[in-house]
Amino acid sequence: MALHLRALLLMAALTGLLVAVGGLLGGSGGALVFFIIALGMNFFTYWFSDRMALMMTGARPLRREEVPQLYEMVDRLRQRAGLPMPRLYLIESDQPNAFATGRNPANSAVAVTRGLLALMNREELEGVIAHELAHIKNRDILVATLAASVAGAISMLANMAQWRMIFGGYSDDEDSGAAGVIGALLTIILAPLAAMLIQLAISRTREFSADATGAQIAGSPRGLAQALRKLEEAARIRPMAVNPGTAHLFIVNPLSGASLAHLFSTHPPIQERIRRLLGG
Repeated sequence: MALHLRALLLMAALTGLLVAVGGLLGGSGGALVFFIIALGMNFFTYWFSDRMALMMTGARPLRREEVPQLYEMVDRLRQRAGLPMPRLYLIESDQPNAFATGRNPANSAVAVTRGLLALMNREELEGVIAHELAHIKNRDILVATLAASVAGAISMLANMAQWRMIFGGYSDDEDSGAAGVIGALLTIILAPLAAMLIQLAISRTREFSADATGAQIAGSPRGLAQALRKLEEAARIRPMAVNPGTAHLFIVNPLSGASLAHLFSTHPPIQERIRRLLGG
C-alpha cells in the first residue's frame, strides 16, 4: 500500500512540476496545457515506464542462446525468490553495473552491462542478480522507474526552455517577455534539481533493503559485498555515458566518477552498504 501511495505521490509531483513549469513559461494558458500533458504522461509512464528506462539506458533484449549460464542463474535465483522469470537485457558498456525495472513482478526486467559479465566471478554475479531480483520482490521498481521517467520528462522540458531562449523564443516587446525569460531561467535551473530531489527521496533506503533481501536470495552476503567493492572502483575509473535521470536505477551510481554527479549521489555510501551486509 505504501509503495502505491509513493507512486501516486510521485505522479502528483510530476503533475505539479509540469503545471508550475507551464505557468512560468506561458501563464495560466501554459499551466492548463501542461496539466493536460501531465495527465497523459502519468498514464504513459505508469504503463510504459519500464520501456522508457530501458530505452534511455540503451539496453537491448538478451537472448538465452547468447548467455545460457546467465539465464540458468537468473532462473534458479528467481525461483528461490518466488518470482516469475524477468526479461533480460544487455547494455553495451564496459562499466560493470545492473538495474531492474518494471511496474510489477509479472512485467519486470533485469538489465546488465557487458562489463558486469566480464568482471564478476560467479558468486559476485549471483549477488548482483539477487540484489536486482530483491528490488522486484520488494516491489520498489515501479517507484524507481516512474522516477526515471519523471526526471527524464523534467530534463526534457528544461532543455526545451533552454533552446527556446537560445533561439530567441522570448522577447522583451512581448507582454510577458520579461516574465517569460525569468520563468525559462527558473525552469532551466530548478526543474532538473527538482527531478533530482525526487530521485534522492526514494533511492537510498531501498538500496539497503534490496541488499539485505538479495543476500537472503543468494544464500550469503559475501558475493554481493565483494561485487559492491568492485563496482564502486570500476564506476570511479570509467563512468557510464548514461542519462542522469536513470542513475538511481543502477546497483551503484554509474556517474560516480564525475565530481558534480557525486554531490547528488542517488545511492548510500558503498562502505556503509557493505558494513550492513556483513553485520559489521
